[in-house]
Amino acid sequence: MNLASLLLEHPFADPEPLLIGEHTTLTAGAARAVTRTLAAALTGSGVEPGHAVAVQVANGPDAVVSMMAVWEVGGVFVPLNPRLPEAERAAAFATTEPVALVTDDGVSSLPGRRAYDDGTAFVTWTSGTTGRPKAILHTHVAYFELIDRVLAPLRGRAADPKSRPTPNLIPVSLALNAGIYNALFGLRAGAALVIMDRFVPESFARLVWEHGIRSTVLPPAAITMLADDEDVTDLAPLRYVRSITAPLSPLAARRFTEKFAVTVLNGYGQAEIGEVIGWTAADAKAHPDKVGAVGKPHPGVDLRLDADTGELLVRPPNRAVGYATGDSLADRVDAEGFVRTGDIAHIDDDGFVWIDGRVGDVINRGGNKVFPEQVEEVLRLSSRVRDAAVVGVPDRRLGEVPVAFVVGDARTDELEALCRDQLVAYKVPTEFRRVDELPRNEVGKVLRRELQDRHAADIAEEHPS
Repeated sequence: MNLASLLLEHPFADPEPLLIGEHTTLTAGAARAVTRTLAAALTGSGVEPGHAVAVQVANGPDAVVSMMAVWEVGGVFVPLNPRLPEAERAAAFATTEPVALVTDDGVSSLPGRRAYDDGTAFVTWTSGTTGRPKAILHTHVAYFELIDRVLAPLRGRAADPKSRPTPNLIPVSLALNAGIYNALFGLRAGAALVIMDRFVPESFARLVWEHGIRSTVLPPAAITMLADDEDVTDLAPLRYVRSITAPLSPLAARRFTEKFAVTVLNGYGQAEIGEVIGWTAADAKAHPDKVGAVGKPHPGVDLRLDADTGELLVRPPNRAVGYATGDSLADRVDAEGFVRTGDIAHIDDDGFVWIDGRVGDVINRGGNKVFPEQVEEVLRLSSRVRDAAVVGVPDRRLGEVPVAFVVGDARTDELEALCRDQLVAYKVPTEFRRVDELPRNEVGKVLRRELQDRHAADIAEEHPS
């Protein structure tokens, strides 16, 4: 099985548009022809099966074609954001050892000569919220299984199996796992792809209208941007948005739904295990009271909670094979094949899963557990708070205490009063520090370690020894 077949054997025939960018469109025939031309260029530059090929091109049809061309020659696709700083690109090269680089200017050779195991398809990167991002290795077989795992229930409910699906709108970078997954998902479903070069609320609304998009994916940052944009008042005919890449607060989901009458469905997955928990439209209609849950496990996925810590353990049908560094996932997998996710969760009586926080983020304040996400949700209740993050910092008496970093102009006494009204005393932050913006990674997750380091530096400066 080779993922290149999703484009090369796509049911569309020329001259139907298959890859639709904001400035360029490729018909089905043109997309296949360009893919094979680039594949020949890769072979001519010395790429052989098992070799890694880095791709650093602008988001659009060329990004999809480049990915497919790498797979057509049996290579391992290494996606890189075009805006990646040189130091980070060098680090990615050192880890993955590609033999060639594809850019908007063409193909160039690189000194790497590493041969990956047969069946390795591509590399994605962990979020890097707790350390340096790791390069995860995915296989063709496992990714086909992942896509079909999620697609099967949707196919089963289709009224007419021969009906043409609406295009799949891709509003995120194809250098990210979320972008790759949703592009391949759309192709597997037999749909065309509409690819945004970058997310702009007005452009998103226009594309939704032009292509009749009824369901799409959005990261939390984009959901917030749309809710905040006064010029975007209608997203018809959109009905469902699946939140991806980072946790979405229930408050943000409610604001979006109230403004656009569009249902927001959370989901849950990790780069190493794929999407394992999600919503169906039927569940959304039956349980509007479950806003904030990530849904129920997909078919074939087993869940359980650690009895002592509440950590979510997942046993998916397939998972990534390991990391480009040679590390494996074995230290996260128990004897029964359950993967430790590092997330604390609870499962309600109806089988819906709720994520409470990260194991490493929970603040132990003198024996009392504080979940940062719960405090952040309270802070966002203030109309004068645009963003907020809570981290644990060392405390001589209690071990650690919560400190809030706030974007906005709310006064400290207002924030403290709000928290005391909504939370038990031990969850109220001991400090409220103003920042212009929160440090986030490429998919929008807060880099809490950077905030902890910033707090330590500020304390050292404020109280020199």
